[in-house]
Amino acid sequence: MLVNLQDALLAYGDTPLLNKANLQINKAERVCLVGRNGAGKSTLLQVIEGAVLLDSGVRQLVNDVVITRLQQDPPEASEQRIFDYVAEGKPHIGKLLSEFHHLTSNIDENATDQQLNRMQQVQHEIDVVDGWKFDSEIQRVLTTMKLDGDAPLQGLSGGWLRKVALAKALAGEPDILLLDEPTNHLDITTIKWLEEFLLNFKATIVFISHDREFIRKIATRIVDIDRGVLTSWPGNYDTYLEGKAEWLRVEEEQNALFDKRLAEEESWIRQGIKARRTRNEGRVRALKAMRNERSERVNRQGNTKMQIDDGLRSGKIVFEAEGLTFSYPNDDYPIISPIDLLVMRGDKIALVGANGCGKSTLIKILLEQLTASGGSVKVGTKLSVAYFDQYRQELDPDKTLLDNLAGGKQEVEINGGKRHVMGYLQDFLFHPKRAFTPVKALSGGEKNRLMLAKLFLKPANLLVLDEPTNDLDVETLELLEELVSQYPGTVLLVSHDRSFIDNTASHVWHFDGKGNVSTYVGGYSEVERYIESQNKLAPIKSTEKSDVVNRVGKQTKKLSYKLKLELDQLPEKLEAAENLVEKLQLDVNEPEFFNLEQDLVQQTLNSLASAEEALENLYSRWEELEELKNS
Repeated sequence: MLVNLQDALLAYGDTPLLNKANLQINKAERVCLVGRNGAGKSTLLQVIEGAVLLDSGVRQLVNDVVITRLQQDPPEASEQRIFDYVAEGKPHIGKLLSEFHHLTSNIDENATDQQLNRMQQVQHEIDVVDGWKFDSEIQRVLTTMKLDGDAPLQGLSGGWLRKVALAKALAGEPDILLLDEPTNHLDITTIKWLEEFLLNFKATIVFISHDREFIRKIATRIVDIDRGVLTSWPGNYDTYLEGKAEWLRVEEEQNALFDKRLAEEESWIRQGIKARRTRNEGRVRALKAMRNERSERVNRQGNTKMQIDDGLRSGKIVFEAEGLTFSYPNDDYPIISPIDLLVMRGDKIALVGANGCGKSTLIKILLEQLTASGGSVKVGTKLSVAYFDQYRQELDPDKTLLDNLAGGKQEVEINGGKRHVMGYLQDFLFHPKRAFTPVKALSGGEKNRLMLAKLFLKPANLLVLDEPTNDLDVETLELLEELVSQYPGTVLLVSHDRSFIDNTASHVWHFDGKGNVSTYVGGYSEVERYIESQNKLAPIKSTEKSDVVNRVGKQTKKLSYKLKLELDQLPEKLEAAENLVEKLQLDVNEPEFFNLEQDLVQQTLNSLASAEEALENLYSRWEELEELKNS
């Protein structure tokens, strides 16, 4: 046992986040905390860490246990070096190491005595606290995660910033690693890398996630937090879902029986004078106890009720693109190579690929917010667009929920009917009191729910959803899935949630990072199956080409000496070209490939494209010489 919470009580205002809760965390476990937005999952992580104190109850730790927490939001991009940020994992030692590295990098033969003395002093202080071990651990983690310690945070994508934050958490060699939504801002390739990394990580992990596929891969135990009560569910995520549904069913039955009995007792106590003369004082005391129990019951808030104003039907063809290309000025490679795309009314298309591969760029081109470098785009008729922005730029942080949603009006209109704004907010699990809260005080999940509430008021036949699943609890996710699936209009979806894509998408546009976009029918699982089958076929194709190379050496008659010499040399050239293509393909297929520095990724992709082109040219030349020889 590493951590033990007993009778933990913690409340903000009238709402208990932990109500006499008990939790034990053991060595080498991977525990996932689940529950609705606002249930207290992040607060529970802070309690485990010791950053938030309990109102009452006991928090016990084994001696010298080291706990590190990965924050929900990635670090802000700044000029701070990656090494310095990671070193903050152990503030005192980290500060000394950062200063030492800065001193050594700036000292030359013209260094002053003051600089040299300071460097010696810092080195001595590091020796005293055995800080070089931490320095080695930082370097090891940076190497493992392919991070350049001298590079600034400025300019890194959300995914890379998340990796830097994870490096900071890991460098302290924690016994318990606390992760708050670790897959947010990560593309699918990086999520898969993180899954492998955590499965091989030896310490205990306690994490919060709404990525169901990630939970299924990582969790060895589920802990559910519901109205202040912690319930542990050993086993996998699907077992938890079945158990939780049964638990709620039984609770509902028990509450109904209790309420019926309470109503009967209330009826008895209100009977006339004859009944009061004969009433049992013990029964009266029992009734008072039942009243207290009923008043203390925390009812489960209803489920989210979403509906979309789907507006007028668009034309049958929504978008048609021919020879579409895009590249930024002075870039050596295209973001989008020539592609042809057709989007029909009712299509639900998921855009999938690494961060920065062109997904948002393509959407902006289709929506005429960005001009393509080449090709043409035809936009269908009667198109009305509702855009969900992952950066929540449509929300004013200083205004209340009410003002953001309805501009101070008391009613909103959806599908031709009017709804009171308070009732509409309750459909998205916002209590009426919450309506007057400024948006900046909301959690990430609550902001996303408000964005969806605002989005669905707009009559639209095209939904553009950019990372809509971030921070949403599982119940809201599943309802959103159902809503998107049944939506009669067209959907363009950017998401890294594999389960969400599988459950909603009719097609997938897969971006390979080299400017190419491939279309697959079905969800992300179909993309994985296709890529897997191609990887299995690659060795077979290589063998077939090798057979061709062997045949080349046997057919060298009826040619001039110069051409015969060229044909004789082709087997060796073809073999070398094949080996190079095979090596580069293996590099690209590595799970960690797209986590490398962007310049290195692009350099390798360009090399692969050039090598493949050279190989094709060699085969064309071989066919040309063969035809000449046989003519």
